[in-house]
Amino acid sequence: MVEERITTVEGEGTPSAHTTVIRDGEPTKSGGGAGIIMALVLLVAVVGGIYLFSQSNSSEVAKDNAIASAANEVGDAASSVGEAVDSAADKVTNK
Repeated sequence: MVEERITTVEGEGTPSAHTTVIRDGEPTKSGGGAGIIMALVLLVAVVGGIYLFSQSNSSEVAKDNAIASAANEVGDAASSVGEAVDSAADKVTNK
């Protein structure tokens, strides 16, 4: 509710009116768009953070896959060496 009080002051010359507006319990509302701009900046920051996190997570998965592939290749090479040693041993012992 707004209470409006009009006070008239008479003196020398023409009378003038003075209006006083008193707001009881009403929040003042700013007309600026600073809150909206801050919300948009925060939203962009959150989306950017999620994007960067997902990219780093993808690179970790790629690195883990490369290590697993290299380990499999080392295992295959060891198996081939083992077969070559068995073949050489068979030739030496004339089996």
